[in-house]
Amino acid sequence: MPLGAGYTAEEQITGEAEHGGLQIMVYPMKREVFEERFPISEPELARFSQPACMSLESTGSFDLGLAPGGRMKQEIYDDPYDLFDWDTGRTSRCFVHIANSLVWGAITGDHPPTVPPTAPDYSRRGLPWFDYYDDRGAAVQGSGVLARLKSVVQLGKEKGDVPLPENEWTPTDKIITIRKGLARHQVREGRF
Repeated sequence: MPLGAGYTAEEQITGEAEHGGLQIMVYPMKREVFEERFPISEPELARFSQPACMSLESTGSFDLGLAPGGRMKQEIYDDPYDLFDWDTGRTSRCFVHIANSLVWGAITGDHPPTVPPTAPDYSRRGLPWFDYYDDRGAAVQGSGVLARLKSVVQLGKEKGDVPLPENEWTPTDKIITIRKGLARHQVREGRF
């Protein structure tokens, strides 16, 4: 959602539209722990140490943020590693900017690849929706702060606004469940 209208999670939590996008804080695994748990050759290790970055200074404004809504669900699981496996003294922060079609053009020099289909278009064409689950572990309890966020639709109704008029509800009749835990090269049975 565009920043400044109060719909984004950032605005609902902080009351400000300062950053937008998404920020990810990364703590590296200690080298000796990584090498013990994931032994790889030196050429492979060198591949992991090559930073990839792009300067976005001249691409225009990233005035978009994440807002709650839709029917996507997510689960977060406990870290399977020990706290002391991580180098908590070293961190790196990654900013993920959300680009609309105008910013896409400024970044790439090309037109956006296509107009994404709407949910009703997707269902009318008989395309499948996916439900991914992991039955091997229980998800951690969600954040109380995030649970109190209002969806775009809820806030729009409160404001007397229709923030996303092109988004219409659609039934999701054709759902394919994808299960975590398949063995390497194991093919799950498809529905044809």
